[in-house]
Amino acid sequence: MKRHLISAADLSRGDALLILDTAEELASLADRPIKKLPTLRGRTVVNLFFEDSTRTRISFEAAAKRLSADVINFSAKGSSVAKGESLKDTALTLEAMGADAVIVRHSASGAPQRLAGWVRGTVVNAGDGSHEHPTQALLDSFTIRRRFGRSASSRAASAGPADGALDGLRVTIVGDVLHSRVARSNVLLLHTLGADVTLVAPPTLLPVAVGSWPCGVSYDFDSALPKSDVVMMLRVQQERMNAAYFPSVREYSRRYGLDTARMAQLPDQAIVMHPGPMNRGVEIAAEVADSARSTIVEQVANGVSVRMAVLYLLLGGAEGES
Repeated sequence: MKRHLISAADLSRGDALLILDTAEELASLADRPIKKLPTLRGRTVVNLFFEDSTRTRISFEAAAKRLSADVINFSAKGSSVAKGESLKDTALTLEAMGADAVIVRHSASGAPQRLAGWVRGTVVNAGDGSHEHPTQALLDSFTIRRRFGRSASSRAASAGPADGALDGLRVTIVGDVLHSRVARSNVLLLHTLGADVTLVAPPTLLPVAVGSWPCGVSYDFDSALPKSDVVMMLRVQQERMNAAYFPSVREYSRRYGLDTARMAQLPDQAIVMHPGPMNRGVEIAAEVADSARSTIVEQVANGVSVRMAVLYLLLGGAEGES
């Protein structure tokens, strides 16, 4: 594996499977009375969050602490950043403190890449603008693999289609793709793992360059449902919108929301995902979010195992390369 995790494109198929297999082993810790491992004892992990976050920050903090790392939580609010300190100055401060890993979330796309050039430690992208969120894509793939019984622990650990990947699974990602870093990372990683990905959204909520992405595109949600093993709903990110991308919330929900009637069109084994936070009643109905087909709570729990695996492999368990 490389020294940093900035993009899902940084991961080869082998790297991704190594993370998923390691997360599978670490997930067993959740059933133990003492959930800690001494693997990263003496290492310092900094959560550097310039954007508000609950799930991701707590998930990374829990992951680092379960590996016995020292954790420093840095929030832009109430810090020198609020007084005008630059990202580079903040990076140099962290470098002086001896941070071994920096988990960074930033509103500017590309910020983690710049940070990686300024610090000697490992940088993990926890979401940058509308660009990427690689660990979310990893935990989504981990969740899919567990639901479909594709974990390497229960299959032959050989190369090829039986290596615990997601070959042949049909994944439909629906909603605000334009502003979604989760969608970008998922398309890249799911393609690497062999899944067949289709994006469904109104034309106004698709990126201009979506034709170059390794996926299909559709504007018709209902036609995609019967052909989907996984439906991943995306939040409408109104806080990032500076124009009217659709006529009204009601119209959007009518055409691209997942309600019980639409869920009935899915194949029997299909699952429903959402990276959170959800807009209940907009992109997903409450009954769907709380149904047995929903993996939303599992995704949160799996996030800790996957982020433990990422930190373990980047800091403790594998030889890195620059």
